Amino acid sequence: MARKQPLAKRTAKAADSASTLDLDAGQAERIAALAKALAHPARINIVRILMARTTCVGCDIVEQIGLAQSTTSEHLRVLKAAGVIVGEIERPRVCYSLAPGATAALAEFLEQMVSAPSLNGAESTDVQRF
Repeated sequence: MARKQPLAKRTAKAADSASTLDLDAGQAERIAALAKALAHPARINIVRILMARTTCVGCDIVEQIGLAQSTTSEHLRVLKAAGVIVGEIERPRVCYSLAPGATAALAEFLEQMVSAPSLNGAESTDVQRF
């Protein structure tokens, strides 16, 4: 059985690979906010629904994800506050769509994270994509 490298070596290796994506504090905050906004299965489903359409009325989203209207509204509020989606009022409804380029920074970060060697030395081919 192979022994793991000492933590100091693994940390140094991670620091070397982390330098491939230089982030300032603002960029890191933006990526963290996007990740936090997407950190719920219902919000992932909302984004998935909006990816399949150009716009979607809020009541259609409620029907598709099967949650209470108030719960769905809260999830939409979180996504909108993070800039993941935009809502356009068309009285008496609100039509939602993905905000153009909203998740580009997160997508770039995740792509680099997936393609970089991990702390334990695993290659990117060891990572399973969903």
